[in-house]
Amino acid sequence: MPQRPPLRVIICYAIGQLGWSLASYSVFNLLLYFYMPPETGETTFPNFIFQGAVLGLFTVVGFVGSGGRIFDAITDPLIANWSDRASSSFGKRKKLMAIAVVPFAVLSFLVFMPISESMTTNTIWLMVIIFLFYFFMTLYVVPYTALISELGHHKDDRLLISTVISVTWALGFLFGNGIYAIQTFFENSQNIEPTLAFQYSVGIMAFIALLCMLFPIFFLNENKYAKQKTATVDIQQSLRSVLQNTNFRYFIFSDLTYWLAVTFIQIGVSYYVTILFGLEKSMATLFSALGFFISFLIYVPINILAKRYGKKPILQFAFLTFCLIFILTALVGIIPMPKMLLFYSLAILTAFPLAAFGILPNTIIADIIHEHEGKSGEQLSAMFYGARNFMMKIGITLSNLIFPSLLLLGKSIEEPMGIRMTSFAAFIFCLIGFFIFLKYQEKPTKV
Repeated sequence: MPQRPPLRVIICYAIGQLGWSLASYSVFNLLLYFYMPPETGETTFPNFIFQGAVLGLFTVVGFVGSGGRIFDAITDPLIANWSDRASSSFGKRKKLMAIAVVPFAVLSFLVFMPISESMTTNTIWLMVIIFLFYFFMTLYVVPYTALISELGHHKDDRLLISTVISVTWALGFLFGNGIYAIQTFFENSQNIEPTLAFQYSVGIMAFIALLCMLFPIFFLNENKYAKQKTATVDIQQSLRSVLQNTNFRYFIFSDLTYWLAVTFIQIGVSYYVTILFGLEKSMATLFSALGFFISFLIYVPINILAKRYGKKPILQFAFLTFCLIFILTALVGIIPMPKMLLFYSLAILTAFPLAAFGILPNTIIADIIHEHEGKSGEQLSAMFYGARNFMMKIGITLSNLIFPSLLLLGKSIEEPMGIRMTSFAAFIFCLIGFFIFLKYQEKPTKV
């Protein structure tokens, strides 16, 4: 019987989450900013790829980003099955993580290194690097997340693990958001042109991410603390078994709409700050920092409330809070409220749903995994998280395809309609997610 992991082991594991959150931040949230920058009237980046509409509706960066996400989503179940069926004295999960970690970090930087003055060449290069990035990211993340339920073989540990990795995920997102501020520092203090300043900033974050992702690989004793079995079913049987769980299906479909909505906000924050609020791009860092710091303060209350009232009602309220945030963002400059007051109000308001969605979904999946294992005898941790990741990435893929298309309606101070529509679309997606999640039936956990 494996030992329950002490807090120091959980923290060591969670540092890996900080690493992959930071490594993925730039590609997830800054691809559009770099390749299709907001039109603020200031010098930003050259046009490395074609900026206009493709087929009258889509964009090149939208196609490349969504194409990489589709490839990423397809590889999730495959890598999940590899991980579930693997065995290694080093650690069945850590084996794949060790293979992936260096390419994952390096590719997160190379995405922003166009190699030619030719837009066609840059597009082909970007597509290749994006696909490789997503493959190695999945190779690290799927086995990593499988350890949540395997280290959390006691129900109290599952909530603690999910809380700690939520903190480190948020720190990774927050540090990644600091790229805007670091870029500004290089531009203003070091007199470095914007493209190089941005690339320096991304490179620094990629190196820090690599160091953090190595922590669980070197310092986590998987065989001592993780409760594991080697799965014997093939990928088709494994995926079928996971998707036959009705409760899990309701959860992942609501999760898909959540990721659709929140990705709009993540990739759009620089547009909202500079165009709708009329502020410096470095204020995007302040916006995220304020929300995340306040969210840390309510992690403990959310844990207490989840134990007392359950996870479902908290997530329902979080969905509705995000709906309010998204509709208010769409109306910046229209509703009779001072912009700076609204700016800080929205930043503070994001704290609760960020904390709730940061902690509870991983705990819900871990609970479902243990219930499934008790009924079937099969441990399919990676496949459950792989299926969740698949749906999450479909949501993010659609966001990366739809968001730049909406920007064609206007992304300047004079014509901001496209930017407003992205926030309104996020409101609609989040509202749909709320109604789907109503069908999820929370069950008490015994272990």
